[in-house]
Amino acid sequence: MAPARLKALHPLAGAVTGLSAGAAVAILLPGGLGAGLGLLASGAGLMLALRAFERRGLARHEQAMAGLGEVKVRLATNAIRLDALSQRVQQMPMRDADAAPARAAIHELTAEVGLLGDLIHQVATTLADHETVLARLPEPAATLPAPEVVLDPETVRRERAGKLAAERAAAAAAAQEEAEAARAALIGRALSEGGLEVHLQPIVSLPQRRTCGYEALARLRLDENTLLLPHEFIETVEARGFGPTLDALVLTRALAIARHLGSKDGGIFVSCNFSNATWTSSRALAALTRILDKYQEHTGHLVIEMPQTIFRVLDPTSLGLLGAMSANGVRFALDQLVDLRLDPRALFDRGVRYVKASAALLQAHLDGRIQSDIDAGDLATLLARVSITLVADQVEDNPAAADMIDLGATMGQGQAFSPPRPVKPEVFAEPTPMPAAQPEPAAAAARPAESIVDRLIGQERVARPPAAIPAPAVQDAPPERLPFRAVLRRASA
Repeated sequence: MAPARLKALHPLAGAVTGLSAGAAVAILLPGGLGAGLGLLASGAGLMLALRAFERRGLARHEQAMAGLGEVKVRLATNAIRLDALSQRVQQMPMRDADAAPARAAIHELTAEVGLLGDLIHQVATTLADHETVLARLPEPAATLPAPEVVLDPETVRRERAGKLAAERAAAAAAAQEEAEAARAALIGRALSEGGLEVHLQPIVSLPQRRTCGYEALARLRLDENTLLLPHEFIETVEARGFGPTLDALVLTRALAIARHLGSKDGGIFVSCNFSNATWTSSRALAALTRILDKYQEHTGHLVIEMPQTIFRVLDPTSLGLLGAMSANGVRFALDQLVDLRLDPRALFDRGVRYVKASAALLQAHLDGRIQSDIDAGDLATLLARVSITLVADQVEDNPAAADMIDLGATMGQGQAFSPPRPVKPEVFAEPTPMPAAQPEPAAAAARPAESIVDRLIGQERVARPPAAIPAPAVQDAPPERLPFRAVLRRASA
């Protein structure tokens, strides 16, 4: 048989053994000697039991401390593994937008491991403090209660959730900033590489729907498959300080179109817009004024549109520059109306010749949804008294066009008449000088000169009889003259 281990016995075994031995001695030995020896045996048994309980408590304490140490070691190992995993994720070829969730998950696990490590350390520190206090006390009866470890699960959960939310928000903000920086770089490169395109949307007379002018709308070409509309890039352009550069490019293109419009009869004009950054900068307006001075012979067919909110807050310097533009023949159009509080005489004195009101705004006044001192039906008459034309803008369908005609709008613009269409690059090319006249036979002298229509649409010249064949006796009919809107429609097809 294997020897019995004393440590494996229950601590009460010593007390039971002492009491039994004391009782047996007291019974077997008569008199006071037996009773004394019985008490001694019982006391010895109790002391052995207390000693066994103390040893068991110390063993369990050492076992608990060893377990805590093992847990801390495993937590440290897991933290090292998480750090290695985070480095591997950072080295993987992923976009920042895709890598942000993985990084957030790794940060969450790291926070969990750190929180568990802090809790284990707090428990070990509390146990060590408890032992120190017990060792300093002289008597066990005077021991103070051990400090309680207060762990509020709800507080810990809220703190962890707040920390994770902050980390995720920071990662999302960083990814958004990087995306905006990359987008701004693409837009700046497109502007510097000549990616600006101008589309023309006709402005027609009402109710005849004859083309009276065109509005030059800016588009930005990033690549063969990406074409940005103004609302997709104008905010980035203004934030990065590219607004004056964009407006100078648009104005130059509009003047090139006005040059071609000026060669045709009919008084067709082209209008363009400027960004808010240009209107609020007298320096940028002065630069555009110098461009207009350079092409002064073409400004008669140019109209510059200005938002109503900008017109109301222009400083004296900007108003003076507008006066200089108006003196050079530039006409203005009040655009993006927010209300009908207008002073037609003051607008005319500032060079405004057109007022563009959206169809939705006019219909709202007509239906009584918006109250104003000027009735929508009287607006066109009041403006016509000072030679200002009312243009109904953003007319989307034929019923809206009919409503605008009832309101007396002289011109209209919108999808109901025609969508914006691109213009061929040949329209913006400088006109080639005509070659010097060479002495030719009479038949060649009767050949009609090349018109600007041929330069715009690149059509082939009409075949003419060679010089060796004599000219017919009957005079040829004059060449057919095409209206310019038909030419521009072919050029923008």
